[in-house]
Amino acid sequence: MAWLWWLGGALVLAVVETLSADLTFIMIAGGALGGAAAAGLGASLTVQVIVFSVVSVLLLFLVRPWAKAQLARRTPHMLTNVEAKLGREATALTAVDVHGGRVLLAGEEWSARLAEPQPGAPAPRAVPAGAHVRIVSVDGAVAVVRPE
Repeated sequence: MAWLWWLGGALVLAVVETLSADLTFIMIAGGALGGAAAAGLGASLTVQVIVFSVVSVLLLFLVRPWAKAQLARRTPHMLTNVEAKLGREATALTAVDVHGGRVLLAGEEWSARLAEPQPGAPAPRAVPAGAHVRIVSVDGAVAVVRPE
């Protein structure tokens, strides 16, 4: 009957893994399955714990690094947060100058300001409402833009 406890522990660890997605808890769940197998074969509690420990350590140090590398290699790099905003086009809702303004970026209204001009380039005074701009950086909650 001890194998049921090990199996229950493995299931709980598998559920916790879905929350962390770090491949740590699933490796320990594999160790719990090893403990369940030992219990099913009639091993003593001491042997069950040793099997659990050995299998968990082997999975954590041998299988997990390989599995994480495979997962990272096969998962596309997704831009999130600020990275996802850089280079995108926005529309000026109000005039935008070096002091501020508002833009519509991906359906969201953002505070914005013009980027500092590049050396040797004339400084634009303002971008009128309705003009298209490109996000070059994000400074806190302010989109820094250049005219298109």
